[in-house]
Amino acid sequence: MIQLIGLFTISWILIYFFEKGNLSVLGFVPTKDRLKYFTILFMVSTFFSATAFLLRMYIAREEYTISQSLSLSSIVLETWYQFRSVLTEELICRGVLLYILIKKIGQVKAILVSSVFFAAMHWLNAGVWGNWTQMTILFAFTFAMGLLLAYSFARTFSLLIPFAIHFGWNLTQNYIFPDTATGNHIFTLVVPPPTVTISYMAFFTMLLFPKISVLVFDYLIVKQHRQMDAP
Repeated sequence: MIQLIGLFTISWILIYFFEKGNLSVLGFVPTKDRLKYFTILFMVSTFFSATAFLLRMYIAREEYTISQSLSLSSIVLETWYQFRSVLTEELICRGVLLYILIKKIGQVKAILVSSVFFAAMHWLNAGVWGNWTQMTILFAFTFAMGLLLAYSFARTFSLLIPFAIHFGWNLTQNYIFPDTATGNHIFTLVVPPPTVTISYMAFFTMLLFPKISVLVFDYLIVKQHRQMDAP
């Protein structure tokens, strides 16, 4: 919580220093239009994030079961953790920094700068630095996702919109359906998973279909939103 308070404080100082503005430029006020897009984008991102694991169940024969340690308190705490994590990244990678960049260098350049920074930050967070194969794969998706998130803010000038996309994806990937059998999750992987031989097409379908789909469908939805003027 202290971390978020610090980020909001820094954001307010930056926007006041550069634009003599305030945090209203982040578009946190929940208007009817914003809530509509927030709900739709959150649901779409959650659905396509879940398809990654549904495909693994179907193709790789992985099995998941409800965690025995699941409780109301664990759901609240883990959801809050994902909420805080996503909001932190949005404030750092989009937020007033993207707003200022849009005003100073234009929308296209600002989106590109924000996306590169977002992707590079995930190199450090994911601990893949030095492994060029993993770095390339991770950069490709996080850069593309960064483009979508930055574009959604530039289109709507509301941080609620990229937050909905980001939160829906992360909540499902990191909490609802885990990549490992350990940790505090709603579903856990049945151990050991069966050994299944699959084709390259099946492998890339599991790997790429959810990622490409969430990017394409969320982009098409955001594109339907009318272009808002910068506050």
